[in-house]
Amino acid sequence: MKEIYLAGGCFWGAEHYFRNIDGVVDTEVGFANGDTPSPTYEQVYTDTTGYAETVRVIYNPEALPLADLLRAFFCTIDPLSLNKQGEDEGTRYRTGVYYTDSEDLPVAMQVFGEIQAGYSSPLAVELLPLKNFFVADGRHQDYLVKNPDGYCHLPLKIFRYPRLVSDLGHLLLGEPDFVARLSNAAALIKEKMGFFWVGFYLVGNQDPSGEAHAHGEPSEDGKELILGPFQGPVACMRIGYGSGVCGTAWKMGKTIVVPDVDTFPGHIACSSASKSEVVVPVRKGDEIIGVLDIDSDEISTFDQIDAFWLEKLVAVVSQS
Repeated sequence: MKEIYLAGGCFWGAEHYFRNIDGVVDTEVGFANGDTPSPTYEQVYTDTTGYAETVRVIYNPEALPLADLLRAFFCTIDPLSLNKQGEDEGTRYRTGVYYTDSEDLPVAMQVFGEIQAGYSSPLAVELLPLKNFFVADGRHQDYLVKNPDGYCHLPLKIFRYPRLVSDLGHLLLGEPDFVARLSNAAALIKEKMGFFWVGFYLVGNQDPSGEAHAHGEPSEDGKELILGPFQGPVACMRIGYGSGVCGTAWKMGKTIVVPDVDTFPGHIACSSASKSEVVVPVRKGDEIIGVLDIDSDEISTFDQIDAFWLEKLVAVVSQS
């Protein structure tokens, strides 16, 4: 087992999130890298002790590599916000990664570099060795388990996704048929998350007529996206390479989050009720064999939390 100390704003919600991730063995909340010996919560709350609210995470590196754990951490925070997460403000709410093993530093630096590449401004997240850590009193441990309606600055969906990934892995365990896996994956995502439309498009041969479908063009090897297992209203049956959000995600080979589909160039209106969308490529090795397409009937439903965890879901579905 290994440990890492993660400061992500209010430690109540952060601990509840980490404890539900497969590979995390134990969690404990407390105060890291401050100056006052054995501080109380009330002392730390004054912002005069130098401590950050922090979660000690014990994890199994064979089941959960540090890089994956840190990526999961980053999707819970605004990495550009200094001493503020959500409505919580003060130096005690600063963000940071504190390590006890120097061999973890290169891994952390790699993940920090990945995150920094997505921003023009420098990250406001500390990366430091752990100087000290004092455990918070018992009322703060597993706070949201004891107080299900208690305060939390994190969105509720961030607690649902880790459990959904775990449940999907158990559901699909031992099932080799790909269509069966896609079918139950779509059903489980729809059931647990309540999205308007959830489904898969699979790369297949172009229609024999040679016509481009859904305003798109077939790829150079004569293939297009063909509707696969889904949950929701009737949908487009074929989508051309580079067409709409699905075809663009296929062409670009990356996840695309669209807050407002009406602003996306070349958007395909399979349903006028769809307002926002996220599309994740499905891979077999290095080859893209389809996409997971999820639509919402509300604007701005999806963000990087959805992108991160849906990529984890797709990886589970794609496992042989």
